[in-house]
Amino acid sequence: MTKWRTLVLATVGFNFSFLIWFSFAPFTGPMAEEFGLSLAEIGILASAAIWLAPFGRILTGWLSDKFGAPAVFAIVLGYVGVFSIASAFAESYGVFFVTRLIVATAGITFVIGIQHVSEWFEEGQLGTAEGIYAGIGNAGAAGGALVLPRIFGTGWNGPIFSTNWRAAFFYTGIVSILLGVTYYALGEAAKSDEKRQATKDGATLKQWVHTATRYGTVVLALAYVMSFGLELSMNGWLATYYREGFNTNNLVLASTFAATFSVAAGLLRPFGGYMSDRLARNETNILPFFEGRYREQWTFLSLCFIVVAMFGMTLAGLSGQVLVAVGAGFVVGMACAFTEGAIFAQVPAMFPNSSGAVAGVVGGVGTVGGIVYPLVYAAPLLPDLHTGYSVVAVSMVPIVLLAAWVFQPHVAEEATTSGIVDSGGPAPSDD
Repeated sequence: MTKWRTLVLATVGFNFSFLIWFSFAPFTGPMAEEFGLSLAEIGILASAAIWLAPFGRILTGWLSDKFGAPAVFAIVLGYVGVFSIASAFAESYGVFFVTRLIVATAGITFVIGIQHVSEWFEEGQLGTAEGIYAGIGNAGAAGGALVLPRIFGTGWNGPIFSTNWRAAFFYTGIVSILLGVTYYALGEAAKSDEKRQATKDGATLKQWVHTATRYGTVVLALAYVMSFGLELSMNGWLATYYREGFNTNNLVLASTFAATFSVAAGLLRPFGGYMSDRLARNETNILPFFEGRYREQWTFLSLCFIVVAMFGMTLAGLSGQVLVAVGAGFVVGMACAFTEGAIFAQVPAMFPNSSGAVAGVVGGVGTVGGIVYPLVYAAPLLPDLHTGYSVVAVSMVPIVLLAAWVFQPHVAEEATTSGIVDSGGPAPSDD
C-alpha cells in the first residue's frame, strides 16, 4: 500500500459518501409532493441531514486514531447502505425521515479519510493531499446532483420501483455496502507500524480533551462552521432555492444550477491546501500583521472571502437573474473551497499524532453550520429567499474577529498548548 493508493481509496470512499449523503437534494420536489411537505419542512429535511454529524465526526475521528481508518470507514459505509435501502421502501414520512437521518451520517467519513491520509503523507504535502482528498470527495454532492436525476428521471419505471427517488436510494445503498467491503479489504491504517502505534497511543480521553480545547482547535472548528458548514447548507438547499426563488420548475435544470456550487466547493479545495503548503514552504507573508504565521494568513484571507461572497449572493438573487445567482453561488463555493483546504492543511500539521481526534472536533463542530443555515434561508420571517445569505454573513463576522486574535503571532505560537480549559503546557500523560 503506497500513500498515493491510500489517497485514491480514501477519496473514492468519501466521494461516494458525499453523493449518498445529499442524494435526497435533487428529489425534494417529488418527495415533497408524495409526503405533502411545505417549503419550510423541506428546509428542516435539509437541516436534518446534518443533525448527527457533529457527534458522529467527533467519535469516528477518535475511533480512527484508536482502531485505524479502514475498519471504521468500512463499518460506516456498510450501515449507511443498509439504511439507504430501507429508506427506499418507507411508506410513512416518519419512517422515511428516521432512515434518511441515519443515511446522512455518511458525512462522518470525512474525518476518517482525513486521518487515513495524514497517516501516510509528510507535513510538506499534507495540505495538497488533504485538499485533493476532500475536494474531489466533496464533489460527490455535485455528482449526485448531476447524475442521479438523469439516471433516475421523472419517468423511471424499473424492475423494483416505479418512483425515481426510491430507486436512487435503493441502488446507491447497494453500492455503499460493496464499497465498504472494498475499503476494508484494500486499506492499510498507516505507512509504518511505528506511526500506527504512536497514533493509537495518543487516542486516550485525556489527550482528546486536551487537544479539543486548545485555541488552535477551537478557532479552526468555528472557521469550519462558516466554510464547510456553509457548504453543507448550500448542497442541501440550492436546488430548492433555484427552483423556488426563480420559478425554475425543471428538476434537472435546477439541480444542474446547484451542482455548479458543489463543483467549485469540491474541485477547487486542493488549491486551498496547496496555497497553504506553498506559503509555509517558502515562508511568504501575504498579511504582514500575522508575520511568520504563513498558514494562518491564508486561512484568514479565505475567511474574509466567504463573508464578502455571501453578501454578493444576496445581491445576485435580488437582481432576479438566475444565471447571475448561479455565478454568485460558484464564487461562494470557491471561497468555501479555499478556506476548507487552508483549515485542513493546518490541522494535521499542528497535531501530527492526533489528527483524527482534532479532525473529528473541527469537522464535527463545523457541520453545525449545515444544521442552522438552512433554517435561516427558509425562515418565514425574511422578506424573500435571497436575504438569508446576508443574515448568515453577518453571523460570521465574530468568527473572523476571533481568528484575527488567535492568528496573532504571539498567540498562534501557543495555540497548540494553551487552551480554554488550562493555561498551557504539554499534553497530559496517562502514567
